[in-house]
Amino acid sequence: MAALNEAGSDEVSFLGNEKYYQDYLETKAGVVLIPADVPGSPDGACLIEVENPSVAFGEVIKHFVKAQTSFTPGVHPAAYVAEDVSFDPTKVSIKAGAIVEAGVVIGNGTEIGAGTVVCHHVSIGENCLLHANCTVRERCVLNDRVILQPGCVIGSDGYGFALVDGRHEKIDQVGIVVLEEDVEIGASSTIDRARFGKTIIGEGTKIDNQVQIGHNVRMGKHCLMVSQVGISGSTIIGNYVTMAGQAGAAGHLKIGDNAVLTGRTGAIKDLPGDTVYMGMPARPIREELKKQANLARLPKLIKEVKELKKKLEG
Repeated sequence: MAALNEAGSDEVSFLGNEKYYQDYLETKAGVVLIPADVPGSPDGACLIEVENPSVAFGEVIKHFVKAQTSFTPGVHPAAYVAEDVSFDPTKVSIKAGAIVEAGVVIGNGTEIGAGTVVCHHVSIGENCLLHANCTVRERCVLNDRVILQPGCVIGSDGYGFALVDGRHEKIDQVGIVVLEEDVEIGASSTIDRARFGKTIIGEGTKIDNQVQIGHNVRMGKHCLMVSQVGISGSTIIGNYVTMAGQAGAAGHLKIGDNAVLTGRTGAIKDLPGDTVYMGMPARPIREELKKQANLARLPKLIKEVKELKKKLEG
């Protein structure tokens, strides 16, 4: 498996974006997955038409990755597992250096990576994958098929302080985090536990690396949160919402279903769904592009005003 411009005759590639059409014509790949009605063809390649080349290529990757990896159940001698942890050691894998504290429940087919810490009374569903050096804090819930990439933290304390007599006093954060089925959390991302109640990440949502989700956030199903997104506490995110890199949302807001926030967009008030937003503060993208175009004209307009002023004064 390789990119079009790197693949050899014993590798498979795909054409998923017209930007790479020239690479497609020049590729040395043995097999190329293509959409229907693509003009031209590279020399010596077997072409396979598919509805969505990117998705089909993903299935190819899954096939070969599964063929190369294996799930090995059992508890490594260098792991620590409390006596009352509920799991079947013949159907769960716990790697070296992992720590699983008292009262934890682990479903079949789940793997706990090296150095990962699962704190007391956490519940983990079936077929989850917790990569190395993750932390899941006490009482949090991971439903089936959750994936945690290395270094992420689930259930860290929410950022809550009260100013009392000139000092910032910590407010206890006693809630939990719930990750619903098929959620994936990227490397070094952090999801804060609720002050009380639950921080919820909805089914099928995919969160990229280095994302921060505040306490009591409720995120809907099948959302996409790209790298360095930040969401402040108690904000409600609808279903199928996309927030691109470095976008952010202030606290206690509502963002509607199917909303898209482009890169570095900042939400400071409620945003209706089914709209693409841009800028700071967030505006519908056409409004923001019009504003930027007008700003670009401002130096010329200032110059013209100065010239008119001189003529009038003269």
